[in-house]
Amino acid sequence: MRVALLGAESTGKTQLAIDLAGHWRGLGRAVTLVPEVLREWCDRERRTPRPDEQEGIAREQACRADAWASDWLVADTTPLMIAVYSELLFADRSLYGFALEHQRSYDLTLVTGLDLPWVADGHQRDGEHVREPVDTLVRAALERGSVAYRVLYGTGPARLANALAAIEARRAPIARPWTWLCDKCSDPDCEHRLFSSRIDPPT
Repeated sequence: MRVALLGAESTGKTQLAIDLAGHWRGLGRAVTLVPEVLREWCDRERRTPRPDEQEGIAREQACRADAWASDWLVADTTPLMIAVYSELLFADRSLYGFALEHQRSYDLTLVTGLDLPWVADGHQRDGEHVREPVDTLVRAALERGSVAYRVLYGTGPARLANALAAIEARRAPIARPWTWLCDKCSDPDCEHRLFSSRIDPPT
């Protein structure tokens, strides 16, 4: 099972990745946790990358995920997040093709919601004001690339439980098309219908 975590900054991706890996290891499974390359890069260089450095970081992120052959893999972000920030910060959409192709290699994509408070984190964080634009670009890219995804909400154990439920639903034999579930309301299509209306308003 290859699981990818996506989402805007300060939405709990890293903690969820750690929690998922710890849960499966506690069950005796061999798990690979692929950390975020951009975080390592920013800590090492003490700055954010220039436009010409984005692709190298994205490809290194993909290489690390592809290098592991364990049965269970959790990726704390993927090249798609680099592509999103390249568009947002530099108006560069050139990484989307490669990033979406890589995204399709995962069994499940989980997108962390915006319900957690924003927390500063050194060089890597741009500010709370970019979270909604990033969230919109992430969902638009996944929709455009026909990549199925599940949005996660909740804090602490609740978020982990929601992630595990989504993963188990994906792994279970499917007798009917997979439907989207949302703990915020009773409409199973709410996330995707709401998002579609945001990016494709009626004329």
